[in-house]
Amino acid sequence: MREGARLEAVTSAGLQSRTRGQWARLLLAIYGPTLLASIGFGAIIPLIPLQATALGATPGVAAFVTAIPGIAMLVFDLPAGVIASRLGERLSIALACLVDAAIMVVVYLAGSVPVLALAVFIHGTTGSIFGLARQTYITDAIPLRYRARGMSSLGGVLRIGYFIGPLAVSALISGGEIRNAFIFAACMSLVAAGVTMMLPALSADRAERMTKDGRRAHTFRVLAQHRHSLLTVGVGCLALMMLRTSRQTIIPLWGEANGLPAHTVSLLFAISMGFEVLLFFPGGMIMDRFGRWWVSVPTTFALGLGLALLPLAHTATSIGILGALLGIGNGISSGIVMTLGADAAPEFGRPQFLAGWRVLSDSGQMLGPVVISVVTALAGLAPAAVVIGALGIVGGGWMARWVPRTEPVAEFDTELDTELETEQ
Repeated sequence: MREGARLEAVTSAGLQSRTRGQWARLLLAIYGPTLLASIGFGAIIPLIPLQATALGATPGVAAFVTAIPGIAMLVFDLPAGVIASRLGERLSIALACLVDAAIMVVVYLAGSVPVLALAVFIHGTTGSIFGLARQTYITDAIPLRYRARGMSSLGGVLRIGYFIGPLAVSALISGGEIRNAFIFAACMSLVAAGVTMMLPALSADRAERMTKDGRRAHTFRVLAQHRHSLLTVGVGCLALMMLRTSRQTIIPLWGEANGLPAHTVSLLFAISMGFEVLLFFPGGMIMDRFGRWWVSVPTTFALGLGLALLPLAHTATSIGILGALLGIGNGISSGIVMTLGADAAPEFGRPQFLAGWRVLSDSGQMLGPVVISVVTALAGLAPAAVVIGALGIVGGGWMARWVPRTEPVAEFDTELDTELETEQ
């Protein structure tokens, strides 16, 4: 067994020996900042374009400003890995929250579209640091046998936060200005920074994890050494993320194209999101019990097939049924991309590897709406759904080929037990 794997085994064994109270504090410290920050993020996502238009932006410019945080996350994924490896996960999360709080104040005070655009770009970079450091910390903190449940719970907490945020801020801005929501988001980030500092130190020696033979991990060297994982399972995750964002884009557009009023489209989307929130933990249990293959492959095929069949749905009922099925598929796969990334990540250079993994997944998030936009412009919305669905089905086949069917916990424990018996 490699030294890195031994260190992870020792770390996991130590973490599994925690008392129930220690586990409760650990989980609160892990998921608390994520819930608080996602409430703030969810509150402002639908308001950024409205704030841009309030400052005089045209609808096209407002749409571009809305896309800036996603662009910033993609651009900053690799630097985020360097920051997390140098500062440590806990400090990186706290600093990202503090900077984001300051940026939300800038958005509140912004008097022009360029200032707003710059602020939301920085907001995107803090989101990249927060997400990368959080994933790295959870990979270290949660024992391997519970990893998928830990990651799927993280995805569920994010969904809950994105659901609570808009509801909370709607009451806040009903009698005031839209920009008051950004002060609310700033407060959420500040509290998240404080809760983050409650995160316990891990038992693994950080210096040993971040260096090897006196050398620090270099991002491109780590990515080159582990390019097989990135170009196989990582590309499959890119396809899955493309399907997820395509679903969010094309269902509202298809509902509108079929004459459904805005409140009906919103209701159908809320129902779909409801299934996602309900099914995140069962998905994690399936991944931990039977392996990642049994969630990643069926989900990718289901999302691809569901999107390909969307042109056959023309009523609120049929569109709602497809939306619910897509929500079930997306919900049960909550955390799968982070779990597969954590499984593939090496001990030495883990933040740098996960940064590269996030580049692929964030690229998928950006690619889905782009494909829909291009195909819709050339041939229409129905062909766009078929094309994105067909790409998803191909992605499902790719996942079936490269995602291991074996359960990683069983293999890991067997290897560890064999080595311990040999040493004894």
